[in-house]
Amino acid sequence: MDEHISPVALEKAYRLLNHGPTVLVSAEHDGVDNVMAAAWACALDFSPPKITVVLDKQTRTRELVEKSHRFVIQIPNAAQLELTQAVGSASLSDEPEKLLNSGVELFRFDGHEMPFVAGCSAWLACKLIAEPHNQNTYDLFIGEVVAAWADDRVFQNGHWNFENADPKWRSLHYIAGGHYYAIGEALVAANGDEH
Repeated sequence: MDEHISPVALEKAYRLLNHGPTVLVSAEHDGVDNVMAAAWACALDFSPPKITVVLDKQTRTRELVEKSHRFVIQIPNAAQLELTQAVGSASLSDEPEKLLNSGVELFRFDGHEMPFVAGCSAWLACKLIAEPHNQNTYDLFIGEVVAAWADDRVFQNGHWNFENADPKWRSLHYIAGGHYYAIGEALVAANGDEH
C-alpha cells in the first residue's frame, strides 16, 4: 500500500464526496473486476455514513454490485482524466480488456475483498443497502460506507487541501461529451470556519 494513503474516520467520510466530484465505481464478483465512471454520486447520511450512486441498467459494474452486494467509490483526480474518460466510455461486455486498455491498476486493502483503483485521491468501501424499488425504477443505489481512505497529499485531518496540493490532485467534475472541470480555488465565507 502507498505510504501516503491514510484511513479516514467514518464520521468524516461524507466530506470525501461533499464537493460533488465525478467518481469511479468498482466492484467484483466471481473473479470478474470492473470499474466505471459515474457523475451522479453524493453523500446521504452521517452515522452510519451512507452514499448514493446512479448505476445504469446497461452497465456491467451494476451487475457485479447486485451480485456481490458491495462496491467501492473512489475519487479520481486530474492526473487520471484519460483513465476516467476511458472507463466511462467503454463497456466490459464489449471490450474484455477494458481495464488493461484504460490503464487501470487495481489493488486490495487488507480485509476488503473489493477492487480499488490505484492513484485516486480517496476510496470509500461500501456494502450495498438493497432497495430493489429504487434500483429498478431510478437506477439509484445506496451504500453504507464501511471504511474510507484518502491520500494525505490532498486530504488531511478530515479536510480536502486542494489549494495547497499539486494541481494533478484536483478532483474532476464531469459536464458532458468528455468535458470536465477540475475543482477551483478555495473560498471561505466570513462567518464560516476554515474547515
